Amino acid sequence: MAAQTKTRDRRWLALAALAVAQFMVFLDETVVNVALPSIKADLGFSEATLAWVVSVYIVVFGGLVLLGGRAADLFGRRRVFVVGTGLFGAASLLDGLAGSQSMLLGARALQGVGAALATPAALALVTALFPAGAERVKALGLWSALSGLGFAIGILLGGVITELASWRWVFLINVPVAIAALTVVPRLVEESRTPVTRRGFDLAGAVAVTVGMTTLVYAAVEAPDYGWRSLETHALVGGAMVLLGAFAIIERRSSAPLIPPGFMGRREALVPNLVQLMLGVSALSTLFLLSLYVQQVLGYTPLEAGVAYLPLAVGVAAATGLANKIVPRVGPRLLALGGLAIAAVGIARMGQAPVDGTYYIDVLPAMIVIGLGAGFSFVSITTAALASVDEEEAGLASGVLSASVQLGGAFGVAALVALATERSTDLLVSGSGPLAAQVGGLQLAFLVAAGVALAASVVAALALPSKGDSRAVPETTEVAP
Repeated sequence: MAAQTKTRDRRWLALAALAVAQFMVFLDETVVNVALPSIKADLGFSEATLAWVVSVYIVVFGGLVLLGGRAADLFGRRRVFVVGTGLFGAASLLDGLAGSQSMLLGARALQGVGAALATPAALALVTALFPAGAERVKALGLWSALSGLGFAIGILLGGVITELASWRWVFLINVPVAIAALTVVPRLVEESRTPVTRRGFDLAGAVAVTVGMTTLVYAAVEAPDYGWRSLETHALVGGAMVLLGAFAIIERRSSAPLIPPGFMGRREALVPNLVQLMLGVSALSTLFLLSLYVQQVLGYTPLEAGVAYLPLAVGVAAATGLANKIVPRVGPRLLALGGLAIAAVGIARMGQAPVDGTYYIDVLPAMIVIGLGAGFSFVSITTAALASVDEEEAGLASGVLSASVQLGGAFGVAALVALATERSTDLLVSGSGPLAAQVGGLQLAFLVAAGVALAASVVAALALPSKGDSRAVPETTEVAP
């Protein structure tokens, strides 16, 4: 009995170490946003090149994450996690020491490589540590909580660190976290991988899907500058579709496919990833739009903007904690339906925020509601996608889930910012003042983001597994760490 208790405690310690390491990775997607003006001033970025401090990380992360997930299954999840976390930590150090634009952008790209390896490998290790059932559901709930907090707290920490220290510490804080993860995780987690009868690796398929995914994310990031109807955007999207189509053909003929036949055709794989993609479009674009409203309309400093995000982070934390307790009882469908609908209400409220709005009346209530809805959604979607996944496909399933949110976020931010800009331009032409035109554009973008969240709730209601579904989370006694 003592040995079993020790093993159980060891697993929860391992989960904590893995989750904190991944908190660092998800944090990095938003923590940089508030620091961008300081980075621009120190390193001499132009407005056009400054966006790549954020974009290059998203492009590389989104392009490589599917390959990272499958590599974890085939070559060892702990090994791939250690390599990815080591790269992420080393790249963060280079970011913090960067003395030129090229050094910073190169290090950000290397961070994306590290994140693409470490993220699916870590999530696959979680599924290997906890067998399907209540323990895995609880573990995935805790994981989802820290992932959601990473996105939400990024702007808070970015503002505080930039104001009180330096933009360089936005990156340097990752270094001790990476070192701690590299020290602790190998001691707590045993190696796991998919047993394979063939030693082959579908190199052609890996190249096609990686270049195709990277091109698709790049197209989303660059579309606002090129124009959504431009030849460049059409060429990039068309090229990505050709590469992804070639990947599908290569996979059918491969003796060792990167994605096993029929994997994405299964409802339990396809539907959660579709909902995850829609959540990425809505939630990540909302975070970006909120930062624009708080800083450019309300006139908050980076520190004030960071602190303003605290209620949203609290809402995410509260919702994920509650969702972790109730998802085994009600199943992922009801929780995802409710969470996405709640988030849609909060985002739609921001679509009504006026030019002369105030934080406490117009922003704070919406942030709390968005945080609650996002927290319920993170837990339910992750649970639906991974609670019953076979161990041999854990890395692949984790990689696909991570790719979905990256693609959704990249396209969501690009499309909704472009939509807001076009609406603002139209309002300026019609005689509105600059601030009124900007707010009008933001209002439209918020309403579209709310519509995407509402549509995702409909998909969840119609297609996610319910409590009575055999693929839903089994009802067992809840296990506490």
